[in-house]
Amino acid sequence: MASQASSKAHLRIGIDTGGTFTDIVCVDAASGHVAVTKVPSTPANPALGLVNGVHKILGEVGATTDELIGLAHGTTVATNALLQGAIDSLGLIVTTGFRHVLEIARQAVPDGYGNSYFWVKPERPVPLDLVFEVGGRMNFKGEELRPLDEDSVRQAARALKARGIRAIGVCLIHAYANDAHERRVLEILNEEYPDGTISISSQVLPEYREYERTITTLVDAFVKPHMERYLKRVKDALGDQLRDKPFLVMQSNGGVMSAGQVVNKPITTALSGPAAGVLGSAVISTLAGFDNVVTLDAGGTSTDLSLIENKIAQLTNSGSVGPFPVRIPMIDIETIGTGGGSIAWVSREGQLRVGPKSAGADPGPMCYPNGGAQPTITDANLVLGRLPAALIGGGIALNVERARQGMVDLAKALNSSKTPDEIAAGIIEIANWSQANRIRQMTIQRGIDPRDFALLSFGGGGPVQSAAVVQLIGMKACIIPPSPGNLAAFGLLAVDWRNDQMVTRVMHEDEVDLSAVAEIYRGLEADAVARLEADGIARDRIRLVREADIRYAGQSMEVRVTAPGGKIDGSVVEALVDTFHAAHRRTFGYDYKGQQKVEIVNFRVSGFGMIERPSLPKLPKSDKKAESKGTRSVYFDGGRRDTPLYDRKNLAPGATFPGPAIVEEFGSTTVVFPGQTLTVDDHGIMIIRDGK
Repeated sequence: MASQASSKAHLRIGIDTGGTFTDIVCVDAASGHVAVTKVPSTPANPALGLVNGVHKILGEVGATTDELIGLAHGTTVATNALLQGAIDSLGLIVTTGFRHVLEIARQAVPDGYGNSYFWVKPERPVPLDLVFEVGGRMNFKGEELRPLDEDSVRQAARALKARGIRAIGVCLIHAYANDAHERRVLEILNEEYPDGTISISSQVLPEYREYERTITTLVDAFVKPHMERYLKRVKDALGDQLRDKPFLVMQSNGGVMSAGQVVNKPITTALSGPAAGVLGSAVISTLAGFDNVVTLDAGGTSTDLSLIENKIAQLTNSGSVGPFPVRIPMIDIETIGTGGGSIAWVSREGQLRVGPKSAGADPGPMCYPNGGAQPTITDANLVLGRLPAALIGGGIALNVERARQGMVDLAKALNSSKTPDEIAAGIIEIANWSQANRIRQMTIQRGIDPRDFALLSFGGGGPVQSAAVVQLIGMKACIIPPSPGNLAAFGLLAVDWRNDQMVTRVMHEDEVDLSAVAEIYRGLEADAVARLEADGIARDRIRLVREADIRYAGQSMEVRVTAPGGKIDGSVVEALVDTFHAAHRRTFGYDYKGQQKVEIVNFRVSGFGMIERPSLPKLPKSDKKAESKGTRSVYFDGGRRDTPLYDRKNLAPGATFPGPAIVEEFGSTTVVFPGQTLTVDDHGIMIIRDGK
């Protein structure tokens, strides 16, 4: 519980577990001091890497566990379970007549109708022989048409138990409108099969659209055992000194939740991996004086992009894990296959391609110890002189000659006479344009001019190329936070407690029942408050936000808008409708105000438990000018230049110097390109601009 923190506790630790390294950030709530470190991840038991990192950072700052307020953790357990594990031992219970809901799915075809001849529906996660129908029926208003047939439920439970099916999803028709039948099914399943892991749709996603509700419920049921095992391992590994500290887990919606509540609804963490980095970016961009930024998180396999508008990260409800669509609130993130390990290869047409295939962490780029046999983006940057001879403070020695040979071999495959430098520059140019084009798409499609935004680059591989991407688009600036490789772990400490409650009730604009709306919001708010108070959040630290999903009558998809607080009356409905028209125009470029009536579909409440957000302290002023620690031959614009090298920890606020230049630090390298200027602000944030 949050209230259990010691009175002398002043440290908060964020832990972001990656495939190769576990990033640790420790923030002193009293002084604002930030300490960072990395430890090797332990894939066989990620909990060990987590605990090793906590003890290492406490040792480095000279603190004891008594000084610890709590831990915040970003985990990919749910995502990995879905992407890497076989979807088996999973059963489904549905209403009679809906046995083929997974087969029918949706008629939408990815990439438009031109793909109709080639697209194959995703394989259903539950075979037909493990889908059981039960009698009983609700209508869309939540009225019982036929009572639940409890005998059929017991028969299904016994059949699933006999087959040894551990995880069971329950999705009955219109359970979002009335959950009585699903709650009774849950009771019967617990009686008949107490060892089963069960998820019911009215608790996971009380929203209409049967296919999405079914899939989301099944995903939740499948990952529950994985999350239970993982959190038990964490609890055991933490030991007596850390076990009683508040332990929070990052959710996809940009909030955190106690580990105890995450176990009950693990689907909320399924897409949480990059979310913490986006939230950390919001803190950094505000400190740097930029309200509107595109975030770029470059890892070993891919690059994640997201928008922050007016200091707020954007949310969406439409996401997927592998082939499975899940409808949960999540930070809106787009991913492209251009990470440091992305492989450069030759197409059948004889053209150079980069990604999406990746060397990953194992075997890794050619230049890594025991690296792969194909050149990657990291190899190209090393050949061009833009990376040092070793990464992670000397922890990974790089073999530049092996990387250069990879460029020679690639030139032969291309039947080209280009030099290794020219081949490497071509690889980087393709990767940069890939990122630039995706940024243009994700902004222009929303009616946003990317030139009005800055680019905030983080992750181990982001800063080495992002300043060039800024030049390609003409963005305002490139922002590099302190310790960019650890920004996701820092973001975990900048996140409020959060839970999202919703219910589907379709109401036409002319037939809105104000008393029903008031009752709906009252119930959702009570649920949100109860969950936060269960985590020890005081009532005066709780903030509630109302929202609604609205559409034009006849449409099939909705736009989410914020709903006014306070008393529900006619003015609230008018405000909702006006807000919807404006949001529709902003999103799609037009609206039907005065021409088409609207209808409210979903009512939502988000409950926030407000925390003291960490902030980077201002660094002491210094008149010391930036001094390079030497030079290195680096390839720019068709030739090599002796380029100054700077150690980031020696750059004081106010330091400024022109490109080309290289800034090195533990965990990342920043490249300043010709024609650009780098400035260090009062918080140690580096800002790169063109033409100054």
